[in-house]
Amino acid sequence: MPKDRSYVRASDIAAWSFCQRAWWLARVQKAAHERPQLLDWGEQEHAAHGRVTARALWLQKGGMALLAGGLILLGVALLVQFLL
Repeated sequence: MPKDRSYVRASDIAAWSFCQRAWWLARVQKAAHERPQLLDWGEQEHAAHGRVTARALWLQKGGMALLAGGLILLGVALLVQFLL
């Protein structure tokens, strides 16, 4: 995910509220983090969570479409039964 710095992220607010100097060093002075592998791991975990969330949303929409289709078929079946 590209880092668009026009947005204020919750992690930026948390970092600033914890230590304004550390936030300034990281964001303004571009100082290296002391454990960059931890930041990389966090980004990978967030990306994986995003993929799982997107899949869950896709499955939810598919389920709703199947439910709607089933209700329509039920309605047609009941209509045909009462008309005959």
